[in-house]
Amino acid sequence: MLNLTQGRFLVSLARRAIAWALERGEPLQPPKDVDPELLRPAGVFVTLHSHELGEPVLRGCIGLPTPIKPLVEATIDAAFSAAFRDPRFEPVSKEELPTITVEVSVLTDRKKVISAHPSQIPHQIVIGRDGLYVEGTFERGLLLPQVAPAHGFSAEEFLDQVCLKAGLPRDAWRKGQATIYTFQAQIFAEKEPGGEVVELTWRPGEPGGGKTGK
Repeated sequence: MLNLTQGRFLVSLARRAIAWALERGEPLQPPKDVDPELLRPAGVFVTLHSHELGEPVLRGCIGLPTPIKPLVEATIDAAFSAAFRDPRFEPVSKEELPTITVEVSVLTDRKKVISAHPSQIPHQIVIGRDGLYVEGTFERGLLLPQVAPAHGFSAEEFLDQVCLKAGLPRDAWRKGQATIYTFQAQIFAEKEPGGEVVELTWRPGEPGGGKTGK
């Protein structure tokens, strides 16, 4: 588990990576002197929300779902991609950045959901705590833990949505046509653009950890 100081560093690093690319036209190089805990490989997603019109609106969300790079490097890559490579949106502009909040989700390892019957799979998912990763024959898809509480999904609806995200039929999990994995995330986010960073990670007894996500 990361502490709040480490989480704040990652959010600041993600924002700096976007600002650097806007100013210099190239990716930020990973910092050299950082907390050793932030050098361990980890999956991470960066989510951006625009507050230009008041209420937050998704502006980009991309990440590295598997721990293939040191966390600081993965955070820079995810931030750059969320700002400039999310195919759903135009690239973030220099003028727009001051209206955007940055959120960093650091992922745990995935755990395969094993069940005697597909109807039992939803009972192994805790809304707010668990994110979902699905594999078909060739398809892959992921939804962060904060997505389900943000949209009011039940466990069944969450499973449907992650299958659709992967390009599978929504009922693929019911028909045994998809392998389901759960994972958790530590979520750190700015309360306002460039402002205080807080942790939104789900805790036992809470209805949901975050209110935003991919």
